[in-house]
Formats: sequence, structure tokens, C-alpha cells
Amino acid sequence: MIDIRGLAYVVVNATDVSRWERYGEDVLGMMAQPAPEGGVYLKMDERPFRFLVQAAGTEGYAASGWEVLNAEAFELALRELEQAGAEPVLGSAADCALRKAQQVVRFRDPSGNRHEIVWGCQRDFQRFVSPQGVERFVTGDLGMGHTVLPAPNFDATWAFFRDVLGFGLSDIYKHRAAPDAPVQRIHFCHCNNGRQHSVALFEAEIPSGCAHVNVEVPSITDVGRALDRRQRHGVKLMASMGQHANDQMFSFYMATPSGFALEYGAGGLVVDWSRHAAFEATEISLWGHDFSLGLATGDTN
Repeated sequence: MIDIRGLAYVVVNATDVSRWERYGEDVLGMMAQPAPEGGVYLKMDERPFRFLVQAAGTEGYAASGWEVLNAEAFELALRELEQAGAEPVLGSAADCALRKAQQVVRFRDPSGNRHEIVWGCQRDFQRFVSPQGVERFVTGDLGMGHTVLPAPNFDATWAFFRDVLGFGLSDIYKHRAAPDAPVQRIHFCHCNNGRQHSVALFEAEIPSGCAHVNVEVPSITDVGRALDRRQRHGVKLMASMGQHANDQMFSFYMATPSGFALEYGAGGLVVDWSRHAAFEATEISLWGHDFSLGLATGDTN
């Protein structure tokens, strides 16, 4: 199995990169910097970027970037992907330069989600100074946050994440869009760090390519200030403030310019996996998180 250490970055497609630049700085409180070929990097910490927004003809979530420890772990990952029939494609020198990593390999999971594995990510050690006064983002050994991906081919996708990518099961939720709707399974999964989940697999089709991406800040004060900035800039609220049952995070959800949601939260659980028993939650949140707001009109993104 592959030893994935965390979510290193995400890649986003955008028809108007400038919208992401404004959104990243004015709403999220990140630092925007130019990227090659008309793209933009959003910086959250000592790394040059955690979001790579690339100019494209369509909007959407393009890829999840996963990090392994070193060159040896990367070579092992490449062999595991080949043996699993994932048809990995090594990135070019230009691909590596764009991602600021030593090597990159691209592949798809059984539901068609695009992934990348990298090692040797650059650190510019430039101090993160938020244009909105955000204290910092919770990253480091925990990775940049988590992502929730469509998994309509659920059983094969979960098996691939478990047996090839090396993810463990943190918890299970059985979602129903309505009381009489069919169950859609969600598996929350962890890799080799303490974040309660770095990915969740959702048994559904999602046109934008992702249900949401999560970023974490140290305090609820920073979450509340982001909620205020969202309102000032007319960004659509996708779910109200609440606290999740599984990772205990206090958060709200808002739209991104590329059609998927972003969860902005604080207080996420860090787990000792040697003592953790996977469980099924019967509620997604302890309180709050009214997702019906995402269906309402009024705000824009």
C-alpha cells in the first residue's frame, strides 16, 4: 500500500482566474500569487501554494494532490499504481515546476476522480501574512485540510483507497437526501496523519467534481470573521454554522467560483489511530449546518 502523508494541494479549473484571486484574498484570507500560464496560487502557510487555480474552458475541481515522504515512497507508489491497473502517468518537468515538487504522477480512481502524488514539495519559508488578518491555517503534518469526492462506483473506489492508496476508515454516514430517498454511503477516511479525515467518498455523482474542500483555522473567531466576509462579498452560503459529529469541527460552508463548496472551520479532531474504533454516525452534525440554505437563492458567488 501507498503511504500517503496528507493532502498537499488541490487543483482547480476556472474560466475566470481573477475571481478566484479576489475570492482567495478577500474572503478566504489567503495570499494570491501568479502561477504559470495565467493561473494563480493561493498560499496558506510556508509553502508557495495549497490551491493551484488554472485557467480552463470549464469550471470545477480538477485534482487532489497527495504527498508521500520521499523518492523511495514515490517509486513504491508508482509500482503500486501500476500493479493496480490505475495507468499512472509521470508528470513532465513543466508539471513538476508548476506544482513545485520533485516528481508528480497522475492517475484516476475507479469513479474517475483525478489524483496526483508528489514528493519533495517546495517550502519558500516566506511568512504567511493574511490580507484579512487570519492568524494562520492549520496545515503542517495534517496536510492542507480535506476533500469530499464523488464515488458513484462506491465499492470499487473504497477498495482502491483502502488497498492501494492505504487509507483507513474513520467513520461511516448513510445519507438520505429525503426521508424516502435511497441511502447514499459516505466513508470518511484518514491517511498517515492525525486529521480525522483527509478525504470522504460520497456515493453520488457531483458535476463540479467535488462536494467540498475543507480548510481549517485555529479559532472560531477566525471562522466568524470569514462568515462576515462571505456576506460582505455576496458569496452564497451553502450551510450555516454548526459542529460536526465525527471530527467535531465548528464550520460553515460557502460556494466557490468553480461550483463546489468550501468548508471553513476550526477545532478539528486530531486522532490517535492506535486507539480509534471506526463507527457509524447517525447524524452528520451535533448542531447547525443547515444545508438547505445551499438550495436557496439570494446570494451570489
